[in-house]
Amino acid sequence: GGCNFCSLAFHQGRMVTSRSHESVIREVEQMTHHPLWKGYVSDVGGPTANFRGPSCKKQSKDGMCPLKHCLAPTPCKNLVADHRDYLALLRKLRAVPGVKKVFVRSGVRFDYVLCDKNSPFLSELVQYHISGQLKVAPEHCVDTVLGYMGKPPVAVYERFLDKYHALNARYGKAQFVVPYLMSSHPGSRMEDAVALALYLKAHNARPEQVQDFYPTPGTISTCMYHTGIDPITMKDVYVPTDAHEKAMQRALLQ
Repeated sequence: GGCNFCSLAFHQGRMVTSRSHESVIREVEQMTHHPLWKGYVSDVGGPTANFRGPSCKKQSKDGMCPLKHCLAPTPCKNLVADHRDYLALLRKLRAVPGVKKVFVRSGVRFDYVLCDKNSPFLSELVQYHISGQLKVAPEHCVDTVLGYMGKPPVAVYERFLDKYHALNARYGKAQFVVPYLMSSHPGSRMEDAVALALYLKAHNARPEQVQDFYPTPGTISTCMYHTGIDPITMKDVYVPTDAHEKAMQRALLQ
């Protein structure tokens, strides 16, 4: 995914890898024999649930591009967005004897969904794989802050919401979106936190989780936090470090 504040790439590597279908199906089949099994696979997700492999042919051959993101601020022209493998896995899991429902509760990259323009993935996700609410991570609504985060502009999130709500209406479902948000990220001023609070109110959104930015070793955001400089542009960036301001930014979102 490449978010500037996330250290997963340092723990697990920048190139996305995934388990084989056989491995996942075997685990689910084992679960169906458990005496407490109720028929529900709780989450076939992960950090990048629907983004299951290398981003492009170049990445597979030459490795990751330095100082570039695959999806933000705009999708790379070399990005290969393809949900066919993930859809095939979900369909196989739905067909396992003893399975009533297969849910995807976490990790859906909404920006990646929009890149795969003719895919039935979102339609099938809405029909079969949501247990009342879908958790996604827009993180903020102010584009300057999103830029520092390494996230796409808020318009991308809004396009996803439009498609998501339209599909829910088509299938007669009332399934909500629960946004993950972050306060006090480098670049976020008090007026940005106020703008996000007003955005949530206007959209009648009630965030389940608000994370106050926490510096983690090795990330671009942590570099901004400690130096006050964006290492990509080498320009100064505002960093909220005052405890009172950080508490206020978080409180505005809850």
